[in-house]
Amino acid sequence: MVRILIVIATLMLSIQTALAKPITLLALGDSLTSGLGLEASEAFPVKLEAALKSRYPDLQIINGGVSGDTAVDGLARLDWALTEDVDGLIVELGANDALRGLDVSQTETALNGIMVKAQLRNLPVLILGMKAPPNMGPDYVARFDGLYPRLAAKYQALLYPFYLDGVAANASFNQADGIHPNGRGVDVIVSKVMPSVEELIGKERLK
Repeated sequence: MVRILIVIATLMLSIQTALAKPITLLALGDSLTSGLGLEASEAFPVKLEAALKSRYPDLQIINGGVSGDTAVDGLARLDWALTEDVDGLIVELGANDALRGLDVSQTETALNGIMVKAQLRNLPVLILGMKAPPNMGPDYVARFDGLYPRLAAKYQALLYPFYLDGVAANASFNQADGIHPNGRGVDVIVSKVMPSVEELIGKERLK
């Protein structure tokens, strides 16, 4: 009986230690992540960290967004962005690829490269999906929109289907350019994405 109690106490201590472990997530993205046109405090990674802080006081989310980045650009800088303290990866890339009409296979190859690098580091990944503008034509839209579910299935990653869900094409939640979310828009995104991020944190703790 005493031995059983010791085992239970040891397990509880291990769980408490895991829950107290500092967690660092890297949000790798473009201007939608970096917070183009916003105060630094209104950027997606900053607001997301603040929203989760009460439950995860040791959480840090690194703003790895660079305005104008394509998926290829994100892959090119991933090695130096993935510092040793990064425990999980949030990927928000592809919007600029679609806006520029870049070949979908080029975007998918780059995103595959990002997933492979994360896999080599044993990092759990949350993919924030994008959708192509309808004016790109139905064939392009189908191929582009489908690449995110394919990636998630291939690498067993978490997927949030559309980063701008509830915000895209809504003037109340966007800046004057109609593309980049304003502060209110970022709040909407954070509230919708949070459950997926908490799932990502759970995966990191179960490694």
